[in-house]
This record gives sequence, C-alpha cells and structure tokens, in this order.
Amino acid sequence: MRITKIRATPVAVPYRTDETWAFGSRSGMVSVLVELDTDEGIVGLGEAAAYPSAEIVLSVLKSVERLVVGADPFRIEQLIQRIDVVGTWHHVKATSPAIAAVEAACWDIVGKACGQPLVNLFGGRFRDSVEFFYYVAAPDPDTVKAEGTRATAAGFTTCYLKVGSDSLDIDIERVAALRDGIGPHMNIRIDANEAWTAGTALRAVRAMLPYGLELVEQPVSGRNLQQLAYVRGRMDVPMLANEACWTRYDQLSVIHNGAADVLSVDNQMDGGLLNLKRSAGLCAAAGMTVLKHSLGELGVALAAATHVIAATPNFRHANQAYGALLSDDIVDGFGGGVDNYRDGCLDVPTGPGIGVALDPDRVARYARLYREHGDTEFSFQHPRALTTGLALPKH
Repeated sequence: MRITKIRATPVAVPYRTDETWAFGSRSGMVSVLVELDTDEGIVGLGEAAAYPSAEIVLSVLKSVERLVVGADPFRIEQLIQRIDVVGTWHHVKATSPAIAAVEAACWDIVGKACGQPLVNLFGGRFRDSVEFFYYVAAPDPDTVKAEGTRATAAGFTTCYLKVGSDSLDIDIERVAALRDGIGPHMNIRIDANEAWTAGTALRAVRAMLPYGLELVEQPVSGRNLQQLAYVRGRMDVPMLANEACWTRYDQLSVIHNGAADVLSVDNQMDGGLLNLKRSAGLCAAAGMTVLKHSLGELGVALAAATHVIAATPNFRHANQAYGALLSDDIVDGFGGGVDNYRDGCLDVPTGPGIGVALDPDRVARYARLYREHGDTEFSFQHPRALTTGLALPKH
C-alpha cells in the first residue's frame, strides 16, 4: 500500500463562550483536517491544531509532501524518521502539529486495513473510557460560578480554571466563585500559563488553599526548571508542568530537575501518537503520572488520543479537551459539546482505526467559515483579554 495524496482542509468552529487566559482570548477553534489517500482506496484521517496558525500548518504539510506521498503508511516509524532527518524537523525540537496529523492518519489507515480500533494497536484497553475536565473559561466570578454549576450538572469531576490576572484578588475571587458553584467534592485545577513570578505563585497558592486545589499548572516559566523546582518544593499542592514539557526531551529534563509532580504530554507538539505513548512510558519509569494537554482539537484528534490514553496505565487525571467551549464538531457523536460526555468521560471508539467519520455537511460549513474569516477571528487576541480583567501580571 502507498500514500498517493495529502488533502488538507482548514475549518473554524465557533465556541459557545470565549476562551480567555492570562495573555489572550479567542472565540473559536481552527483546525486543519488531514486526509491521506492510498492506492488501495483506504483514506486515513488526521487533524492538526492551527498552531501557531493554519497557514503555517498548511506550509508544513506542503514541505513534507515529497516525503509522505509514495510512502508505505504501515512503515510509520520509517516515515517519521525521514521527516525528522531528511526534512530536518529533528532540529526544530517541538514539531508542528501537521506532522502529528500525518502520523495519526497513518495509524488510522493501519487500523482500518486490520479491522481494529487503534486502542488494540497501542496495547489494548486498560480502561474503557477516558476522563476529561470541564474548561471554565469565563473571566468574571458570577459566570465562573454558573459554569461550575453547569459542569456539576453534566457530571464532570474536575474543573479547569485559568488564573494569572493582573490582580491576585481577582484570581482568588474567581477560584472562590468556582468552589461555590461546584460544591465541596469536585476537583479544581488552576493554570497560570507561566504568568507568575515565584513569589507571586507561592502567595497565590497559599491564598487559594482553603478552596481546595487538585493541581497547579505551570505557575512560573517553563524555561527555568530550577525556579519551577523551587516553587514546587514550597507549595502544598502538586505541581503540573505543561509549557516546560511539550516534548520527550523536555520531559526528561523536568524529571531530572524534580520540577513537577505530574507531567502534561501532547502528541501534537511531540510528533504523534506513538510519541504520546513513549512520553507516558518515560514518566512511568520515573514513577510519575501524566495527563494529556490539548492545543485545541476537534473530534478526529480527540478520538485518536483517546485510544492511546485508554491503553496507557499512568494517565491518572482528567485530561484536557474543549467540550465545555465548543458549539459543534465535524464528526458525529464524539467530542463536540458536553452532551457527548458521560460523567466527564468519553468512551473509546470501537470502529476500525480512529473510529470516527467526518460529517461532510459540517466540514463544508466550517471550511466556509474559515475561508470567510481565516485565523484572524479565531486566533488569540490580547486586547480582548485586557478588557475582561486578565492581563500581563505586574508582579
């Protein structure tokens, strides 16, 4: 079997509510759907987050086309090695999501050719469903509380809240509002996205302790592992590394520096599903648990990662997904809004390969939306964050 063509379709799916964080805000998600045609008629599906933009993802796909077309999709290790070495991506360190989308599409082809879901190709089911958190993206306390109530009603067990605002008092008020909205038993995970200094991080976490925190994600820079380890050693809440550990090489450094309790791993930033499994294995060898980070993904990429998570023991925490924000999806019955989650979990697809199919009408609708607005409408906009109370920290 040989790959005969790469087809790429950028799509833009609006959010039901804006996503706001310490340095920006966006009103929807852009992804690039990737389809690999083969000479035997099997089509593999993949999906790339538009990181840092759809235009760059499309350019990367064009640049690797000469290495992908003509390749045997069963020889996944060989193909990715060619992209890394001949395509020189080895020197980029954090790979483009475009490459991860090609790799996932190859796995989809293999699964379809074998008549097996991906979970069976990655070790078999360790669990039948995968847990995800509820993303509370609202900036003001009243809406935060309402979103927490919505998360509870939908059966989620973990809420994820962005912090790192210009005022520590605002962050504390929002965490308190979330606890008020979800009650005493749900987990609260906060993420500062590197916005704090070490002193501010320690002061913030101490102030938030009465509200019960599950994990504190990347409170300080991920580029200074000594500082991260310093903060970790002085906090009474487990530290989750994210920006510090987007690739296996970074994860190894975090482990060596004792800079985190839990590591966030990401197949789109580290070249594919096989590397997601490798990342988890690396952390398991160090006695550490992991969870999946997301750059923003629709049903294809979400389903692909769900297979790997389900086959890997040390994914012990709720993973990142965008169900709380998305108004729709481009596949049926998987991902999308919270109605497709059961108690915060997604069942592992049972069909061959990734196990989801594109909805042609919705793909066409959201491809048209992308053509009309491009990345501009749905990429992070810093000024919008300033108007909602989230801004660059003064500390």
